[in-house]
Order: sequence, then structure tokens, then C-alpha cells
Amino acid sequence: MSETSSIQRPRAAVLGFAAVALASVLLYMMWPAASPAPAPSNQPREQRPVTTTAANKAQGPLDVRLEDLKQPPPEPGGEGRNPFRFYVKPPPPPPPPPPVVKAPPPPTVDPNLPPPPPPIPPIPLKFIGTMEQGKKKVAIFAHSDGRGVPVYASEGELVLGQYRVVRIQLESVVMEYADGRGRQTIPMRG
Repeated sequence: MSETSSIQRPRAAVLGFAAVALASVLLYMMWPAASPAPAPSNQPREQRPVTTTAANKAQGPLDVRLEDLKQPPPEPGGEGRNPFRFYVKPPPPPPPPPPVVKAPPPPTVDPNLPPPPPPIPPIPLKFIGTMEQGKKKVAIFAHSDGRGVPVYASEGELVLGQYRVVRIQLESVVMEYADGRGRQTIPMRG
């Protein structure tokens, strides 16, 4: 009997402890201050009762004088200011006109001098790319009107018997007429 009574004592102690823990949890959950009520997402405004004071009762109806709004404008100065009159500020005066500068007279041309030479026409080729043949860099040209086959030339060579390639650069070519006049830079246009 001593064995059963020794086993029952710890069981009774464990059951008693479990009962106390359960009671404390239930008491905590039921206690009103333990869990605050969630606040509403849209809180209504507080309604204040309208109170009538002695000052409002003594004032009576408002004193509105519409005739004062129709009065003529006051003379300039601070004492005649009327906050009930609408007034638009005048625009600033326009700026003074710029001074007129006369163009210089055209240069006079001596009729005995020969006319100046006509401007050199542009070279009618499109630079469309480069390639390398061995150690030489070769430029590829096409006619600007799109006709014919592409033409190839390296630095110093003539193109179509009229134009000399002076320098081949990364994205442009410097060319001139065969007689050395009219040097032009032609950009690459694929």
C-alpha cells in the first residue's frame, strides 16, 4: 500500500498544479484590462454641444452695410484703405524698345574685278565601311544616287579617276579632288 500511496501523491501534486495553471490562464483571458479592445479604424469626431454665450445673445443680428461696398475708390494713401473693395494692381510699364542698330552698308564690288570662283561641289560618294587587305586599310564607297557597284580604295588612291582618298579614319574618310582642291570629310553612312 505504501507504493500506491507514494505514486498517488505526485499525481495529486501534478493535477493540483495543472488546475492552478488552468485557472490562472482563464482568469487572465477573462480579466477586462488584460486585452484592450481594438480601436475602430475610423474614429468619429467628437460632437460638441452648441452653447449660446451671453456675448452671442447680446450681439443680435449681424450689422451688414452693403452701401459701403459701392463707394468710389479712395485717394492714394494708407488712411483710405478699404478691405471690402476689390482692386487689381496695374501691370508694369512695358520695357523700352531696344535701340535700332543699322546694318552696315553692303560692300561695294569693283566691277573691274573678275567674279569669285564658284564653290567647289561636294563629292558625290557615300562612305559605307572599311576592310583590311593584308596590312592596308581599304575604304568602301557607294555612289550617292545608289547606282553602280561599290568602289574600293586605300589612302592615296584615286576613286572614279576624280577623287583622292587622303585619310581613312574610324568613322569617316578625308577626300579631295584629284588636283588637290576641295578637301572634304565624309562621315560613314551604312
